[in-house]
Amino acid sequence: MPRRSHHNYTVYILYNKPKGTLYIGVTGGIDDRMERHLKGEGSQFTSKYKLRCLVYFEEFQYIEDAIIRKKQLRNWHRQLKINLIEQHNLEWKDLYKPLHKDLDST
Repeated sequence: MPRRSHHNYTVYILYNKPKGTLYIGVTGGIDDRMERHLKGEGSQFTSKYKLRCLVYFEEFQYIEDAIIRKKQLRNWHRQLKINLIEQHNLEWKDLYKPLHKDLDST
Protein backbone atom coordinates (compact mmCIF):
# COMPACT_ATOMS: atom_id res chain seq x y z
CA MET A 1 0.00 0.00 0.00
CA PRO A 2 1.48 3.38 -0.94
CA ARG A 3 2.15 5.82 1.88
CA ARG A 4 0.25 9.07 1.78
CA SER A 5 2.04 12.26 2.71
CA HIS A 6 -1.00 14.16 3.97
CA HIS A 7 -2.10 11.97 6.88
CA ASN A 8 -1.43 12.96 10.45
CA TYR A 9 -1.72 10.51 13.33
CA THR A 10 -1.44 11.34 17.00
CA VAL A 11 -0.35 9.27 20.00
CA TYR A 12 -1.75 10.94 23.10
CA ILE A 13 -1.92 10.61 26.86
CA LEU A 14 -5.00 11.56 28.87
CA TYR A 15 -5.30 11.91 32.64
CA ASN A 16 -7.96 12.68 35.21
CA LYS A 17 -5.73 14.52 37.70
CA PRO A 18 -1.97 15.14 37.88
CA LYS A 19 -0.19 11.82 38.40
CA GLY A 20 -3.59 10.10 38.43
CA THR A 21 -4.86 7.48 36.01
CA LEU A 22 -3.25 7.59 32.56
CA TYR A 23 -4.55 6.46 29.18
CA ILE A 24 -2.49 6.16 25.99
CA GLY A 25 -4.30 6.18 22.67
CA VAL A 26 -3.74 6.71 18.96
CA THR A 27 -5.99 8.49 16.49
CA GLY A 28 -6.13 9.87 12.99
CA GLY A 29 -8.18 12.86 14.17
CA ILE A 30 -7.27 14.29 17.55
CA ASP A 31 -9.97 16.97 17.55
CA ASP A 32 -12.80 14.51 16.94
CA ARG A 33 -11.34 12.00 19.36
CA MET A 34 -10.93 14.57 22.13
CA GLU A 35 -14.48 15.83 21.64
CA ARG A 36 -15.71 12.25 22.14
CA HIS A 37 -13.55 11.84 25.26
CA LEU A 38 -14.92 15.10 26.66
CA LYS A 39 -18.47 13.81 26.15
CA GLY A 40 -17.57 10.51 27.85
CA GLU A 41 -17.85 8.60 24.57
CA GLY A 42 -14.13 7.97 23.91
CA SER A 43 -13.86 4.46 25.35
CA GLN A 44 -15.18 2.52 28.33
CA PHE A 45 -11.91 2.96 30.20
CA THR A 46 -11.67 6.72 29.64
CA SER A 47 -15.35 7.15 30.46
CA LYS A 48 -15.10 5.08 33.66
CA TYR A 49 -12.10 7.03 35.00
CA LYS A 50 -13.19 10.41 33.55
CA LEU A 51 -9.97 10.81 31.57
CA ARG A 52 -10.58 14.05 29.70
CA CYS A 53 -7.38 16.10 29.99
CA LEU A 54 -4.78 15.87 27.23
CA VAL A 55 -1.41 16.02 28.94
CA TYR A 56 0.94 14.83 26.17
CA PHE A 57 0.91 14.03 22.46
CA GLU A 58 3.20 13.15 19.57
CA GLU A 59 2.36 13.43 15.86
CA PHE A 60 3.28 10.94 13.14
CA GLN A 61 2.94 10.87 9.39
CA TYR A 62 2.35 7.12 9.20
CA ILE A 63 -0.12 5.05 11.24
CA GLU A 64 2.36 2.18 11.56
CA ASP A 65 4.83 4.47 13.36
CA ALA A 66 2.10 5.82 15.63
CA ILE A 67 0.94 2.32 16.60
CA ILE A 68 4.50 1.23 17.36
CA ARG A 69 4.99 4.28 19.59
CA LYS A 70 1.66 3.73 21.38
CA LYS A 71 2.61 0.12 22.15
CA GLN A 72 6.06 1.24 23.32
CA LEU A 73 4.60 3.81 25.71
CA ARG A 74 1.99 1.40 27.04
CA ASN A 75 4.76 -1.04 27.96
CA TRP A 76 6.73 1.55 29.91
CA HIS A 77 6.63 1.58 33.69
CA ARG A 78 4.39 4.26 35.14
CA GLN A 79 7.26 6.44 36.36
CA LEU A 80 8.78 6.57 32.85
CA LYS A 81 5.43 7.83 31.52
CA ILE A 82 5.27 10.48 34.23
CA ASN A 83 8.86 11.52 33.47
CA LEU A 84 8.01 11.86 29.76
CA ILE A 85 4.97 14.00 30.53
CA GLU A 86 6.84 16.22 32.97
CA GLN A 87 9.75 16.67 30.56
CA HIS A 88 7.31 18.39 28.16
CA ASN A 89 4.48 19.56 30.42
CA LEU A 90 5.79 20.03 33.95
CA GLU A 91 2.60 21.64 35.25
CA TRP A 92 0.30 18.96 33.77
CA LYS A 93 -1.68 21.57 31.85
CA ASP A 94 -4.54 20.40 29.66
CA LEU A 95 -3.15 20.83 26.13
CA TYR A 96 -6.45 20.47 24.30
CA LYS A 97 -8.41 23.54 23.34
CA PRO A 98 -12.04 22.40 22.99
CA LEU A 99 -13.97 23.33 19.88
CA HIS A 100 -17.05 23.80 22.09
CA LYS A 101 -16.23 25.62 25.31
CA ASP A 102 -19.64 24.84 26.84
CA LEU A 103 -18.90 21.10 27.28
CA ASP A 104 -19.02 19.84 30.84
CA SER A 105 -15.53 18.52 31.66
CA THR A 106 -16.40 16.92 35.01
